[in-house]
Amino acid sequence: MRAPFQVLILPFVKKGGVYYYAIFKRKDLNIWQFIAGGGEGDETPIEAAKREVREEILFDKNPRFIRLASLTTIPAENIHGLIWGKEIIMIPEFAFGVELPSKKIKLGNEHTKYLWVNCKEAIKKLKYDSNKSAIWELDYRLKNKKIGGIEKNIRTIKKFL
Repeated sequence: MRAPFQVLILPFVKKGGVYYYAIFKRKDLNIWQFIAGGGEGDETPIEAAKREVREEILFDKNPRFIRLASLTTIPAENIHGLIWGKEIIMIPEFAFGVELPSKKIKLGNEHTKYLWVNCKEAIKKLKYDSNKSAIWELDYRLKNKKIGGIEKNIRTIKKFL
């Protein structure tokens, strides 16, 4: 059973002191986005993120994941209709960065191609605002060595929910 949440995963590599991010052209929508998908059964968001990476870029190693504070909601109807009932009309999307060892990626069957780009180029090409916010956060954290503090940021956000 599809769980009522979405995950967004931002693959990145660091080469020569520069960060590059993989963006993907969706086969069905013909848009640029990061890896995205939903939880299955009783998966947690990080478990779903790891599975989506294995499925969409056929990467089976155990890379480092970085939980981001970026959080948005998506109309449930846009994902799978109102399969969770009439009360659940919006579902959360949790974002994660994932550090890959190289730019070598094998695409699954959801995308037609991918590009490795810097943050500024990615923001120009990406369709969804949630993707743009997440890459801004990840890029800032990586460049400013602010990986720590994410949990405090998330606790602050949760106070207002």
